[in-house]
Amino acid sequence: MVFKKMLSALGVGGPSVDTVLSNPNTRPGLVLDGQVNLRGGDAAANIEHISLALVTRVEMESGDHEYAGTMEFHRLPVTGALQLAAGQQLSIPFQLPVPWETPITDVYGQRLHGMTMGLRTELAIARAVDKGDLDQVSVHPLPVHERILGAFNQLGFRFKGADLERGHIRGVQQTLPFYQEIEFFAAPQYAHVVREVELTFVTNQYSVDVIIECDKRGGFFTGGHDSFGRYSVQHAGAEAVDWTRQVDAWLNETISGYGSRAKQGGHGYHGGRGGHGGMGGAVAGAALGFGGGLLAGEMLEDAFGGDDGGGDFEE
Repeated sequence: MVFKKMLSALGVGGPSVDTVLSNPNTRPGLVLDGQVNLRGGDAAANIEHISLALVTRVEMESGDHEYAGTMEFHRLPVTGALQLAAGQQLSIPFQLPVPWETPITDVYGQRLHGMTMGLRTELAIARAVDKGDLDQVSVHPLPVHERILGAFNQLGFRFKGADLERGHIRGVQQTLPFYQEIEFFAAPQYAHVVREVELTFVTNQYSVDVIIECDKRGGFFTGGHDSFGRYSVQHAGAEAVDWTRQVDAWLNETISGYGSRAKQGGHGYHGGRGGHGGMGGAVAGAALGFGGGLLAGEMLEDAFGGDDGGGDFEE
């Protein structure tokens, strides 16, 4: 699949840019590759730089107000200063590494409601910068993410929505200035104690921190409150793990209060110790494949409904 983006020329008769992605579908830890095609205008132009940036929509707080804004979170310089002759055509290949913490936007071809992701091309000439339009990139889950999401589905949780919250999670080695919350309505067997559950992945090359936040119902003498659990999953050696049973154990541990309040930012500050599950992890992250007995797409079809299909994905 070829993905094209045309940027407006900087000035009448100025140069134009056409960014072409080999495939707009990717995963955390992979790369987006393609080329930036330049076409000279009516006269020679001194280009100061060309950069690519991943941008997404993030929920932020300012005082008592909450708003959503577009945030750039990863940038790749494509070229420094160069001169483009009148009418000259120039193609510059690129490989943009996708950060391991990049949030998931698509599950089995379905866009997660509330998520957006784009690649922006920045062309600077004579201190004028054209940032062009935000065009879609689809970030698919790693195998470990798929298995955990599939376990939530098998347990009866219904997908509600997803968003990005500006802030950091205490006790987690986090490099991006935001974290993703994937929200579920409680499954029937948990509904008497939990209203909703939020799931966060903080992923690196070797492991994934899984943060579970349960919105607990109040009792006769107590108000409702949130309980948190944090669990570490390695990227290796877990093909034999019963993930439905494991996620159920995580949930019961979190609901019981062993898990911690751990989130900072987004909806305020939360401190405390985190629960650490001693689980040896998920499918090898380096494999990055859908094969090997992974969950079939139809298992998540009902849970992850949405618009904007993700298109074809090829390694």
